[in-house]
Amino acid sequence: MAKAYTPGLKVSARAAYRGRRLLPVHGEVLVKVGDAVKARDVVARTYIEGDVTPVAVSSQLGVPAGDLASLMLVKQGDAVVAGQPLARSKGIFGIGKKECASPAAGTIESISTTTGQVILRGAPLPVEVKAYVDGRVVEVFPNEGALIETEAAFVQGIFGVGGETVGPIRMACTRHDQPLDATLIKPDMKGAVVVGGARVTAAAVKAAQAAGVAAIVSGGIDDSDLKEILGYDLGVAITGTEKIGITIVITEGFGDIAMAERTFALLEGFARDGADGTGERLGGREASVNGATQIRAGVMRPEIVIARRPSDAQPAQGARPEEGALEIGTQVRLIRDPYFGLLGSVSALPSEPAVLGSGSKARVLEVKLGDGRSVTVPRANIELIET
Repeated sequence: MAKAYTPGLKVSARAAYRGRRLLPVHGEVLVKVGDAVKARDVVARTYIEGDVTPVAVSSQLGVPAGDLASLMLVKQGDAVVAGQPLARSKGIFGIGKKECASPAAGTIESISTTTGQVILRGAPLPVEVKAYVDGRVVEVFPNEGALIETEAAFVQGIFGVGGETVGPIRMACTRHDQPLDATLIKPDMKGAVVVGGARVTAAAVKAAQAAGVAAIVSGGIDDSDLKEILGYDLGVAITGTEKIGITIVITEGFGDIAMAERTFALLEGFARDGADGTGERLGGREASVNGATQIRAGVMRPEIVIARRPSDAQPAQGARPEEGALEIGTQVRLIRDPYFGLLGSVSALPSEPAVLGSGSKARVLEVKLGDGRSVTVPRANIELIET
């Protein structure tokens, strides 16, 4: 059988997911191999140096820098609180003394009789790394972190912004091709991972930010809406550090593009499963979402991870294709005009190169689209939807 290879996005109801949870600098690992962890559990912790605040003490007192040492009320290494006097001038015949108060709490790191400045170091800042997904610790990296493994439903998006977050899945749209607008965002969606259908609008994102929504997952987004949300044009870089109060994952691409039916159905199934042990409706299974994206070298895709439970029915999955393999019947997404964003299945893999409209030759394949049309496109113009 003809076979080719191409990169693609994963959409799977059952996948082995492993996440390396590492500190930025050495610290303390709080778990051990075999521990069961929840997404919000802290697995490692460290502290980094606090902020530095320079205080121009001699200037505020109106004295030469060389006199600073004799006027200090605290010494290097002392802890101080905001408003505490750091130094006091002698005044004239003991009259008209001035004081310089500390602008913040911290520790006196240095006193300079050359510049007349006191350097105040803030309290150490805690840095915590959470498990991100429900799972089990399978490896510990001393002083660095841990490797968490779980069986999960796993969806990769094509683009995203915002960092890691966790919340119950809530369906805002009832169809995979329904646009997500502001009227579909409700106050009770606070902390939820809200799933839309087709294009999400800037107004919907702003409504979600106001409601405290944790994340939005939808099929498409317009470039102008993205600029309005961020406040600037997003260049070619790594996303995921945006401070916009919400994570956004786009599953299909830019424009009025509907979410793939299979992706929508997978997320919808977990949105219905939101009951605790007493039957109380909670709003959906919890999902871990990360909008970090890198398109160039070291490709990084945004993702939605939903840890499976032992009681979950196992999805019907036959023999899995070789990773990256392109065969007859393989599900693909077209990623170039004039068919950008359309989904279909491979119907033929011609072995000989074909002459394109530009006059150049390229390897091609035939794709049967969802509306029944068959089109011939260069193999470089498709992306595999891996299951």
